[in-house]
Amino acid sequence: MKKYVVSSLMAFALLHPFLAHSTQSSPFSFGVIAKPLKAASGENLVRDAITESDADNLAFIVANGVKAGDEGCSDEVYQNRRSLFDSAKNGLIVSVTAGDWAQCLNAKNRSISTERLSRLRDVFFADEFSFGDSKIPLVHQSTMPKFRLYAENMHWRIGDIMFATVNLPSNNNNYLNAAGRNSEFEDRQIANSDWLKRIFLTAKISKLDGVVIFCDGNPLVHAEHSSFFSASKREGFADVRRQITAFAAKFPGKILIVHSDLDARRISNLKGIEWKANIGTLHTEVPWIKITVDPNQPQLFSMKNSSLPAQAARR
Repeated sequence: MKKYVVSSLMAFALLHPFLAHSTQSSPFSFGVIAKPLKAASGENLVRDAITESDADNLAFIVANGVKAGDEGCSDEVYQNRRSLFDSAKNGLIVSVTAGDWAQCLNAKNRSISTERLSRLRDVFFADEFSFGDSKIPLVHQSTMPKFRLYAENMHWRIGDIMFATVNLPSNNNNYLNAAGRNSEFEDRQIANSDWLKRIFLTAKISKLDGVVIFCDGNPLVHAEHSSFFSASKREGFADVRRQITAFAAKFPGKILIVHSDLDARRISNLKGIEWKANIGTLHTEVPWIKITVDPNQPQLFSMKNSSLPAQAARR
């Protein structure tokens, strides 16, 4: 087990879930594996990213997406990717994307998103520890009875940095432009709002240096600028954007949002962390990126691309 992980904290986490953390305080790095862009390269891309990141001294690695959007949504695909994640030497945490569940269709071209999200929760979020050899203790929102379904929302802490996953799919937060069909969106809105409130409250009370949020869509980008957005459609990230910006205005530390929204990436046309005041946004680049946390640096977070050759990233 790597020096960053303190497994004995799990018992404390069960009693005080929003205070449990590792005692790491010096600079450290973590990795983020980008979601595959095409099914043909998906498995190889993830395997290569895991192999290379295993060779680095990382606190943990996050897989920002289980599969490519054009890969199937079958149990076989999920189980195959789970086995791959579990082969990692670093502790590996999964953050879901729209292609993992929200865009899943059956043979009749009908949505099976709710059923597939339930299956994802069973396959990837049933344990209290990360995948990989280095077991990171995780706190799931599902430990709270009111939000027992939302196991994919997790948090963990290293030193004075809080890390959290939030289920914000890039397809306008899975808001459906049809009356009476948005119960999934509305219920998840309530869960996500409560989750972020608890994370931000902990960060404020504990006087943390920073909060890192892993998600699919970039909630700071107005969805009406995205290619799929129509004029009559509700903007699905409006509430969470207001919540994040309101907290940031009162928070002396840094907030970093790590997302995989291709529309948002095209709008910014930037690589690396884009800062607006104390909120930074970062699009994951294939195959994976490395982010260093250094409390001695003004920006706190710095990023560099992985060193896999370009042809490997495109495979």
